[in-house]
Amino acid sequence: MGASIKDVARRAGVSVTSVSRVLNGEKYVSQELLDKVNRAIEELNYTPSHIARSLKMQKTNTIGIIVPDLTSQFCSTILSSIEETASAQGYNLLVGNIAESMEKELRYLRVFQNMRVDGIIVMHQKFNQDILEFFEHASMPILFSSVKGPSSSYLSVLIDDYQAAFDATEHLISSGHEKIAFIGGDLADITSGFSRYNGYAEAMKKHGIEPDPRFVKFGDYKLPSGRRLMKEMLGEDEWPTVVFAASDDMAVGALNCALDHGLKVPEDMSIMGFDGSLITEVVRPAMTSMQQPVEELGKKSVEYMHHMIVNPEFTFDSDIILQHRLVERESCRPRLAHA
Repeated sequence: MGASIKDVARRAGVSVTSVSRVLNGEKYVSQELLDKVNRAIEELNYTPSHIARSLKMQKTNTIGIIVPDLTSQFCSTILSSIEETASAQGYNLLVGNIAESMEKELRYLRVFQNMRVDGIIVMHQKFNQDILEFFEHASMPILFSSVKGPSSSYLSVLIDDYQAAFDATEHLISSGHEKIAFIGGDLADITSGFSRYNGYAEAMKKHGIEPDPRFVKFGDYKLPSGRRLMKEMLGEDEWPTVVFAASDDMAVGALNCALDHGLKVPEDMSIMGFDGSLITEVVRPAMTSMQQPVEELGKKSVEYMHHMIVNPEFTFDSDIILQHRLVERESCRPRLAHA
Protein backbone atom coordinates (compact mmCIF):
# COMPACT_ATOMS: atom_id res chain seq x y z
CA MET A 1 0.00 0.00 0.00
CA GLY A 2 1.27 3.48 -0.84
CA ALA A 3 1.35 6.39 1.53
CA SER A 4 -1.93 8.22 2.23
CA ILE A 5 -2.61 11.89 2.73
CA LYS A 6 -2.82 11.18 6.47
CA ASP A 7 0.71 9.76 6.39
CA VAL A 8 1.91 12.94 4.68
CA ALA A 9 0.20 15.10 7.29
CA ARG A 10 1.72 13.05 10.12
CA ARG A 11 5.24 13.19 8.61
CA ALA A 12 4.95 16.97 8.00
CA GLY A 13 3.47 17.60 11.43
CA VAL A 14 0.46 19.42 10.01
CA SER A 15 -3.26 18.75 9.54
CA VAL A 16 -4.77 16.80 6.63
CA THR A 17 -6.55 20.04 5.66
CA SER A 18 -3.22 21.83 5.35
CA VAL A 19 -1.84 19.07 3.09
CA SER A 20 -4.99 19.28 0.97
CA ARG A 21 -4.56 23.04 0.59
CA VAL A 22 -1.03 22.52 -0.75
CA LEU A 23 -2.10 19.74 -3.12
CA ASN A 24 -4.94 21.85 -4.52
CA GLY A 25 -2.62 24.78 -5.16
CA GLU A 26 -4.55 27.19 -2.99
CA LYS A 27 -3.34 30.75 -2.54
CA TYR A 28 -2.00 32.17 0.71
CA VAL A 29 -0.14 29.00 1.70
CA SER A 30 2.99 29.92 3.65
CA GLN A 31 6.37 28.95 2.30
CA GLU A 32 7.06 27.06 5.55
CA LEU A 33 3.93 24.90 5.11
CA LEU A 34 4.72 24.35 1.45
CA ASP A 35 8.26 23.18 2.27
CA LYS A 36 7.09 20.82 5.03
CA VAL A 37 4.43 19.17 2.89
CA ASN A 38 6.61 18.88 -0.22
CA ARG A 39 9.42 17.35 1.86
CA ALA A 40 7.03 14.80 3.35
CA ILE A 41 5.61 13.98 -0.08
CA GLU A 42 9.10 13.38 -1.44
CA GLU A 43 10.20 11.26 1.52
CA LEU A 44 7.07 9.07 1.38
CA ASN A 45 6.92 8.99 -2.42
CA TYR A 46 3.27 10.01 -2.11
CA THR A 47 1.06 10.17 -5.21
CA PRO A 48 -2.29 11.99 -4.81
CA SER A 49 -5.36 10.03 -5.82
CA HIS A 50 -6.48 11.58 -9.12
CA ILE A 51 -9.97 10.09 -8.81
CA ALA A 52 -10.48 11.29 -5.25
CA ARG A 53 -9.31 14.80 -6.09
CA SER A 54 -11.48 14.86 -9.20
CA LEU A 55 -14.59 13.88 -7.27
CA LYS A 56 -13.90 16.58 -4.70
CA MET A 57 -13.14 19.30 -7.24
CA GLN A 58 -15.88 18.19 -9.70
CA LYS A 59 -13.32 18.32 -12.52
CA THR A 60 -11.25 15.55 -14.08
CA ASN A 61 -9.31 17.53 -16.71
CA THR A 62 -10.34 14.82 -19.15
CA ILE A 63 -12.12 15.07 -22.50
CA GLY A 64 -13.80 12.11 -24.17
CA ILE A 65 -13.42 11.78 -27.97
CA ILE A 66 -15.68 9.72 -30.23
CA VAL A 67 -13.71 8.78 -33.38
CA PRO A 68 -15.53 6.98 -36.22
CA ASP A 69 -12.51 5.15 -37.61
CA LEU A 70 -8.88 5.51 -36.55
CA THR A 71 -7.69 3.82 -39.75
CA SER A 72 -8.86 6.93 -41.64
CA GLN A 73 -6.03 9.31 -42.49
CA PHE A 74 -8.32 12.26 -41.86
CA CYS A 75 -9.53 11.03 -38.45
CA SER A 76 -6.05 10.17 -37.21
CA THR A 77 -4.70 13.55 -38.31
CA ILE A 78 -7.43 15.58 -36.65
CA LEU A 79 -7.15 13.45 -33.50
CA SER A 80 -3.43 14.25 -33.37
CA SER A 81 -4.25 17.96 -33.48
CA ILE A 82 -6.91 17.53 -30.78
CA GLU A 83 -4.44 15.69 -28.53
CA GLU A 84 -1.70 18.30 -28.97
CA THR A 85 -4.04 21.20 -28.20
CA ALA A 86 -5.76 19.42 -25.32
CA SER A 87 -2.43 18.55 -23.72
CA ALA A 88 -1.32 22.19 -23.94
CA GLN A 89 -4.58 23.16 -22.20
CA GLY A 90 -3.98 20.64 -19.41
CA TYR A 91 -6.49 18.02 -20.55
CA ASN A 92 -6.09 14.28 -20.94
CA LEU A 93 -8.05 12.34 -23.57
CA LEU A 94 -10.19 9.23 -23.48
CA VAL A 95 -10.59 8.02 -27.07
CA GLY A 96 -13.41 5.77 -28.23
CA ASN A 97 -12.71 4.30 -31.69
CA ILE A 98 -16.20 3.13 -32.63
CA ALA A 99 -15.50 1.72 -36.14
CA GLU A 100 -18.73 3.31 -37.40
CA SER A 101 -20.84 1.34 -34.86
CA MET A 102 -23.62 3.22 -33.07
CA GLU A 103 -23.76 0.48 -30.44
CA LYS A 104 -20.09 1.05 -29.63
CA GLU A 105 -20.64 4.80 -29.67
CA LEU A 106 -23.37 4.56 -27.04
CA ARG A 107 -21.18 2.27 -24.93
CA TYR A 108 -18.27 4.70 -25.04
CA LEU A 109 -20.52 7.66 -24.25
CA ARG A 110 -21.69 5.87 -21.11
CA VAL A 111 -18.09 5.06 -20.18
CA PHE A 112 -17.23 8.75 -20.55
CA GLN A 113 -20.16 9.63 -18.33
CA ASN A 114 -19.08 7.13 -15.67
CA MET A 115 -15.52 8.45 -15.84
CA ARG A 116 -16.90 11.96 -15.28
CA VAL A 117 -15.13 13.56 -18.25
CA ASP A 118 -15.39 17.33 -18.38
CA GLY A 119 -16.65 17.35 -21.97
CA ILE A 120 -17.13 15.18 -25.07
CA ILE A 121 -16.02 15.86 -28.65
CA VAL A 122 -17.90 13.79 -31.24
CA MET A 123 -16.53 13.17 -34.76
CA HIS A 124 -19.37 10.84 -35.84
CA GLN A 125 -22.74 11.76 -37.32
CA LYS A 126 -24.95 8.67 -37.20
CA PHE A 127 -27.34 8.76 -34.28
CA ASN A 128 -30.02 6.42 -32.96
CA GLN A 129 -32.64 7.33 -30.39
CA ASP A 130 -30.53 6.15 -27.44
CA ILE A 131 -27.61 8.33 -28.52
CA LEU A 132 -29.85 11.36 -29.04
CA GLU A 133 -31.32 10.87 -25.57
CA PHE A 134 -27.83 10.65 -24.09
CA PHE A 135 -26.89 13.95 -25.75
CA GLU A 136 -30.08 15.58 -24.51
CA HIS A 137 -29.58 14.57 -20.88
CA ALA A 138 -25.78 14.79 -20.69
CA SER A 139 -24.43 16.74 -17.74
CA MET A 140 -21.24 17.73 -19.59
CA PRO A 141 -20.84 19.92 -22.71
CA ILE A 142 -20.83 18.14 -26.07
CA LEU A 143 -19.22 19.54 -29.22
CA PHE A 144 -19.15 18.14 -32.76
CA SER A 145 -15.90 18.31 -34.70
CA SER A 146 -15.78 18.07 -38.53
CA VAL A 147 -19.43 16.96 -38.56
CA LYS A 148 -22.78 18.64 -37.93
CA GLY A 149 -24.55 18.04 -34.65
CA PRO A 150 -28.10 16.67 -34.53
CA SER A 151 -29.59 20.14 -33.95
CA SER A 152 -28.69 23.80 -33.56
CA SER A 153 -28.48 23.22 -29.80
CA TYR A 154 -25.02 21.78 -30.29
CA LEU A 155 -21.91 23.63 -31.41
CA SER A 156 -20.15 22.21 -34.46
CA VAL A 157 -16.68 23.08 -35.76
CA LEU A 158 -16.45 22.18 -39.45
CA ILE A 159 -16.19 23.38 -43.02
CA ASP A 160 -19.08 23.95 -45.42
CA ASP A 161 -18.94 20.49 -47.02
CA TYR A 162 -21.61 21.31 -49.59
CA GLN A 163 -19.77 24.40 -50.81
CA ALA A 164 -16.41 22.61 -50.81
CA ALA A 165 -17.74 19.80 -53.03
CA PHE A 166 -19.52 22.35 -55.23
CA ASP A 167 -16.28 24.33 -55.65
CA ALA A 168 -14.29 21.17 -56.40
CA THR A 169 -16.75 20.06 -59.08
CA GLU A 170 -16.96 23.52 -60.62
CA HIS A 171 -13.16 23.61 -60.79
CA LEU A 172 -13.17 20.36 -62.76
CA ILE A 173 -15.87 21.68 -65.10
CA SER A 174 -13.94 24.89 -65.68
CA SER A 175 -10.95 22.68 -66.54
CA GLY A 176 -12.90 21.17 -69.41
CA HIS A 177 -14.24 18.01 -67.77
CA GLU A 178 -17.87 16.93 -68.30
CA LYS A 179 -17.70 13.18 -67.67
CA ILE A 180 -17.12 13.65 -63.96
CA ALA A 181 -17.52 10.58 -61.77
CA PHE A 182 -18.35 10.86 -58.08
CA ILE A 183 -17.60 8.20 -55.48
CA GLY A 184 -19.03 9.16 -52.14
CA GLY A 185 -19.77 7.88 -48.67
CA ASP A 186 -22.95 6.97 -46.86
CA LEU A 187 -25.75 9.45 -47.68
CA ALA A 188 -26.97 8.98 -44.11
CA ASP A 189 -23.94 11.05 -43.08
CA ILE A 190 -25.39 14.52 -43.62
CA THR A 191 -22.02 16.28 -43.52
CA SER A 192 -19.54 14.10 -45.41
CA GLY A 193 -22.08 11.95 -47.23
CA PHE A 194 -25.13 13.87 -48.38
CA SER A 195 -23.66 17.39 -48.37
CA ARG A 196 -20.67 16.45 -50.52
CA TYR A 197 -22.79 14.53 -53.01
CA ASN A 198 -25.30 17.38 -53.14
CA GLY A 199 -22.51 19.90 -53.81
CA TYR A 200 -21.30 17.77 -56.71
CA ALA A 201 -24.81 17.30 -58.13
CA GLU A 202 -25.73 20.99 -57.86
CA ALA A 203 -22.53 22.13 -59.58
CA MET A 204 -23.21 19.72 -62.44
CA LYS A 205 -26.79 20.97 -62.66
CA LYS A 206 -25.68 24.61 -62.68
CA HIS A 207 -23.59 23.94 -65.78
CA GLY A 208 -26.24 21.86 -67.52
CA ILE A 209 -24.41 18.56 -67.15
CA GLU A 210 -26.41 15.45 -66.31
CA PRO A 211 -24.43 13.08 -64.05
CA ASP A 212 -24.07 9.64 -65.62
CA PRO A 213 -25.57 7.05 -63.20
CA ARG A 214 -22.77 4.65 -64.15
CA PHE A 215 -20.28 7.13 -62.72
CA VAL A 216 -22.00 7.90 -59.39
CA LYS A 217 -21.26 5.32 -56.70
CA PHE A 218 -21.24 5.15 -52.92
CA GLY A 219 -18.93 3.38 -50.49
CA ASP A 220 -17.59 3.86 -46.97
CA TYR A 221 -14.79 6.45 -47.30
CA LYS A 222 -12.06 3.77 -47.03
CA LEU A 223 -9.31 2.86 -49.48
CA PRO A 224 -10.66 -0.61 -50.41
CA SER A 225 -14.02 0.98 -51.15
CA GLY A 226 -12.43 3.41 -53.60
CA ARG A 227 -10.62 0.55 -55.32
CA ARG A 228 -13.83 -1.50 -55.63
CA LEU A 229 -15.92 1.37 -57.00
CA MET A 230 -13.26 2.31 -59.53
CA LYS A 231 -13.09 -1.31 -60.69
CA GLU A 232 -16.85 -1.24 -61.26
CA MET A 233 -16.54 1.88 -63.40
CA LEU A 234 -13.69 0.45 -65.42
CA GLY A 235 -15.96 -2.46 -66.28
CA GLU A 236 -18.24 -0.10 -68.25
CA ASP A 237 -17.88 0.43 -71.99
CA GLU A 238 -17.28 4.15 -71.40
CA TRP A 239 -15.13 5.83 -68.76
CA PRO A 240 -15.17 9.22 -67.01
CA THR A 241 -12.35 11.66 -67.67
CA VAL A 242 -12.04 12.46 -63.96
CA VAL A 243 -13.04 10.83 -60.67
CA PHE A 244 -13.92 13.04 -57.70
CA ALA A 245 -13.84 11.05 -54.44
CA ALA A 246 -15.48 12.24 -51.21
CA SER A 247 -12.42 11.19 -49.19
CA ASP A 248 -8.70 11.01 -49.84
CA ASP A 249 -8.61 7.35 -48.83
CA MET A 250 -11.18 6.46 -51.49
CA ALA A 251 -9.31 8.61 -54.01
CA VAL A 252 -6.10 6.67 -53.35
CA GLY A 253 -8.00 3.39 -53.69
CA ALA A 254 -9.32 4.58 -57.06
CA LEU A 255 -5.82 5.69 -58.08
CA ASN A 256 -4.30 2.29 -57.25
CA CYS A 257 -7.04 0.51 -59.20
CA ALA A 258 -6.50 2.73 -62.23
CA LEU A 259 -2.75 2.09 -62.16
CA ASP A 260 -3.31 -1.66 -61.72
CA HIS A 261 -5.40 -1.59 -64.91
CA GLY A 262 -2.60 0.04 -66.89
CA LEU A 263 -4.03 3.55 -66.91
CA LYS A 264 -1.84 6.60 -66.60
CA VAL A 265 -2.94 9.25 -64.09
CA PRO A 266 -3.62 12.00 -65.03
CA GLU A 267 -2.91 11.38 -68.74
CA ASP A 268 -5.72 8.82 -69.18
CA MET A 269 -7.88 9.82 -66.22
CA SER A 270 -7.68 12.50 -63.53
CA ILE A 271 -8.46 11.82 -59.86
CA MET A 272 -9.32 14.27 -57.07
CA GLY A 273 -9.73 13.60 -53.36
CA PHE A 274 -11.32 15.41 -50.43
CA ASP A 275 -9.89 16.21 -46.95
CA GLY A 276 -6.25 17.10 -47.69
CA SER A 277 -4.81 14.41 -45.41
CA LEU A 278 -1.15 13.38 -45.40
CA ILE A 279 -1.73 10.47 -47.78
CA THR A 280 -2.29 12.96 -50.64
CA GLU A 281 1.34 14.04 -50.43
CA VAL A 282 2.96 10.61 -50.21
CA VAL A 283 1.20 8.79 -53.08
CA ARG A 284 2.48 9.10 -56.65
CA PRO A 285 1.25 10.95 -58.53
CA ALA A 286 0.56 13.28 -55.60
CA MET A 287 -3.18 13.73 -55.12
CA THR A 288 -5.14 16.90 -55.87
CA SER A 289 -7.58 17.37 -53.01
CA MET A 290 -10.17 19.74 -51.58
CA GLN A 291 -8.41 20.38 -48.30
CA GLN A 292 -9.99 20.80 -44.91
CA PRO A 293 -7.90 22.80 -42.40
CA VAL A 294 -7.40 19.62 -40.37
CA GLU A 295 -5.04 20.98 -37.72
CA GLU A 296 -7.20 24.06 -37.20
CA LEU A 297 -10.31 21.87 -36.89
CA GLY A 298 -8.68 19.99 -34.03
CA LYS A 299 -7.33 23.12 -32.39
CA LYS A 300 -10.60 25.06 -32.58
CA SER A 301 -12.59 22.06 -31.34
CA VAL A 302 -10.53 21.90 -28.15
CA GLU A 303 -10.49 25.67 -27.67
CA TYR A 304 -14.27 25.92 -27.85
CA MET A 305 -14.71 22.84 -25.70
CA HIS A 306 -12.50 24.51 -23.08
CA HIS A 307 -14.72 27.62 -23.19
CA MET A 308 -17.77 25.44 -22.62
CA ILE A 309 -16.14 23.59 -19.71
CA VAL A 310 -14.93 26.65 -17.79
CA ASN A 311 -18.06 28.67 -18.54
CA PRO A 312 -21.26 26.62 -18.27
CA GLU A 313 -23.19 29.70 -19.46
CA PHE A 314 -21.23 29.83 -22.73
CA THR A 315 -23.55 30.54 -25.65
CA PHE A 316 -23.07 30.65 -29.43
CA ASP A 317 -25.02 32.11 -32.32
CA SER A 318 -23.90 29.70 -35.03
CA ASP A 319 -21.50 26.91 -35.88
CA ILE A 320 -17.80 27.61 -36.38
CA ILE A 321 -17.25 27.35 -40.14
CA LEU A 322 -13.62 27.09 -41.26
CA GLN A 323 -12.38 27.70 -44.80
CA HIS A 324 -11.73 24.90 -47.30
CA ARG A 325 -9.00 25.19 -49.95
CA LEU A 326 -8.28 23.39 -53.20
CA VAL A 327 -4.73 22.02 -53.30
CA GLU A 328 -3.70 21.13 -56.85
CA ARG A 329 -1.12 18.40 -57.34
CA GLU A 330 -0.21 15.95 -60.11
CA SER A 331 -3.26 13.64 -60.17
CA CYS A 332 -5.48 16.13 -62.04
CA ARG A 333 -5.04 18.01 -65.29
CA PRO A 334 -7.34 20.04 -67.52
CA ARG A 335 -9.38 18.05 -70.01
CA LEU A 336 -8.30 20.47 -72.71
CA ALA A 337 -4.79 19.03 -72.40
CA HIS A 338 -6.14 15.66 -73.55
CA ALA A 339 -7.07 17.01 -76.97
